[in-house]
Amino acid sequence: MTERKKIDFWKKPTQSSLRPYQRQNVTRPIAFVQPIIPSQKDDSKDSEPSSDEEADEVLDPGAVEDEAEVHTGFRASFPLSFGKQESKVISLENVHLKTQRPTVGGVKSAAVGEELLVNRFGTKGFGESALPKKVEVYVENERSRLPTNCHDDEELTAGSRMPSRDHGKQGSEDDESPIVGPPMPSRHHGKQIDDDEDGPMVGPPMPSRALIEGSSSDEDEEDDTADDNSGDEFRVPLSNEIVLKGHTKVVSSLAVDPTGSRVLTGGYDYTVKMYDFQGMNAQLRSFRHLEPSEGHQVRSLSWSPTADMFIVVTGSAQAKIFDRDGFTLGEFLKGDMYIRDLKNTKGHISGLTAGQWHPKDREKALTSSEDGSLRIWDVTDFKSQKQVIKPRLARPGRVSVSTCCWGQDGRCLAGGLADGSVQVWNVKAGWGSRPDIYIEKAHEGGDDVTGLCISADGYTLLSRSTDCTMKVWDLRQTKRAVQVFDGLPNSYAQTNVSFSPDERLILTGTSVERAGLTGGLLILFSKSKLELVRKVGLSATQSVVCTYWHPRLNQIFATVGDKKEGGTHVLYDPAISERGALVCVARAPRKKSADDFELKPVIHNPHALPMFRDDPSRKRQREKARSDPIKSKRPDLPVTGPGFGGRVGTTKGSLLTQYLMKEGGLIKETWMDEDPREAILKHAEAAANDPQIIAPAYAETQPKTLFYESEEDKED
Repeated sequence: MTERKKIDFWKKPTQSSLRPYQRQNVTRPIAFVQPIIPSQKDDSKDSEPSSDEEADEVLDPGAVEDEAEVHTGFRASFPLSFGKQESKVISLENVHLKTQRPTVGGVKSAAVGEELLVNRFGTKGFGESALPKKVEVYVENERSRLPTNCHDDEELTAGSRMPSRDHGKQGSEDDESPIVGPPMPSRHHGKQIDDDEDGPMVGPPMPSRALIEGSSSDEDEEDDTADDNSGDEFRVPLSNEIVLKGHTKVVSSLAVDPTGSRVLTGGYDYTVKMYDFQGMNAQLRSFRHLEPSEGHQVRSLSWSPTADMFIVVTGSAQAKIFDRDGFTLGEFLKGDMYIRDLKNTKGHISGLTAGQWHPKDREKALTSSEDGSLRIWDVTDFKSQKQVIKPRLARPGRVSVSTCCWGQDGRCLAGGLADGSVQVWNVKAGWGSRPDIYIEKAHEGGDDVTGLCISADGYTLLSRSTDCTMKVWDLRQTKRAVQVFDGLPNSYAQTNVSFSPDERLILTGTSVERAGLTGGLLILFSKSKLELVRKVGLSATQSVVCTYWHPRLNQIFATVGDKKEGGTHVLYDPAISERGALVCVARAPRKKSADDFELKPVIHNPHALPMFRDDPSRKRQREKARSDPIKSKRPDLPVTGPGFGGRVGTTKGSLLTQYLMKEGGLIKETWMDEDPREAILKHAEAAANDPQIIAPAYAETQPKTLFYESEEDKED
């Protein structure tokens, strides 16, 4: 009897045959028949077992006592990183780095345009550094010393690395973080130590913060604690930027609710986009879009004081009111265009130009129109208007009111006309159309006044016009403008002007000129000094139309656009801004999952009644309609048998006969080429010789035929 050969299904791998991540105190299977069980022996030695020992070493499946040992054995056969899932946590610093705007001293792209900074150094111009010469050279030298193989996610340390506790041991070799910049100065820097004076110096000492900021030693402590990044005493939030896109043309109107959670944008593409910062992710998509009046541009948007409604002013004669979610509540009436006196009409008779909600009263709204009137509406009743204002005109006629606005407290309102005049009315008991303040030639005649803004104290008025100027007026003395800022291109009738929340700065935008080299700019002026503070380039090809600095968010909104695209730039600073853009940029979009797709079950019931039967697929419907000659409008097919219905057939016995008759001219279809009158007159002679019905009936009573003659024939 021959001895059966013993087959080994398990072998213990040696340490030399294992990969680096598999060199553990475990066994490795060759054939996956039994679960892997870790070895109970200590295989820390490098000596390999003999072939006889491997042959005698067969594991018994019954030896498995603990299920955890089985999983441990399986785990040893895979890499250490297998099956591990780590949640990716993106720091806010990395998120805001993606939205950070280029600095003035850094390299700028052509899309950013021009940015001019007037700071404590007095430097001006595009791309110039705000640092002193020596510090700028020093910074550039230190930048060149950065390692080229350093990635963004690696940790960089400034100065020399601090010695570890195990300094001098072997473990210090593992700490290899890259060093950026010169070494940190010692603690005894500045003391007289004889031993260190003759020692070698490694790199220059770090410059003081006052030197980097460019401040002198005589500055106060308040100036040292100012904004270190921009050196701007006004603390304008300009370090980061996001763009709310979605419009296909220029964005001509903007409205942000008092809480700063929802933003409305309207454009020349006839639509209104609604954005919600609390529900929006990093994709920055609107949650709803509206088309208030089909085919009419959106010219003005305004929230109510309670932010539960907003008014939309379009190019039509009727303004509409929507609730907070974008549902229509109603629209105002349209007046009778055939009534000459505008005070007797129930509404505007021409297209609207601007509109604004009362800053305190949620039941009042103001609109202006091309018909030359301003109207105050009662929002609770869309069929009535509270006041009709007819501006004062230099000469008789009708002049369009291009813009209007309320005062900060609603005690006064202002209107700008197309003839360049600006008029202000004080809202009081018994007031009428006569303006309290009339500036006849505030701007050049023929240029529209595109924007007006009244300060909180009611003494300062800002006006913006298409004559490329922005003027500051003192309402106590309106003979001359306090200051005129010219060289501000304006190509849109909705370009506005606004104050900062503390009214220390004045904001406005500029349009792109055809022959100009600069793009759309956001320009800031000082109200107290009446001088330029800063120019911020937003787009190289798009014009800046509307600007607004939100007081609670401390973020600047600016609408831009051209004939092809439009958007809204939101400028903020993570250090001084709150909520708004900070909430949505850090929220990543939700990833799509296969579980999101829900496949509905299909139930086939061929014997169901027609009303309960499922409609067939569109392909089968098209095939069925093609077989129906009426639905498909198929032309008649040629007759393959005897002729019928006036059509000549083609039978086997008559093919040759018909061919010869057609060729001989006996069978012709000439009815399309014949004149119907001539065809009838061919039978006139036969009908006269042999009358059948009508002529024999009148042969005795009226043998002579009488024809009808019209009155025109009798006159002739």
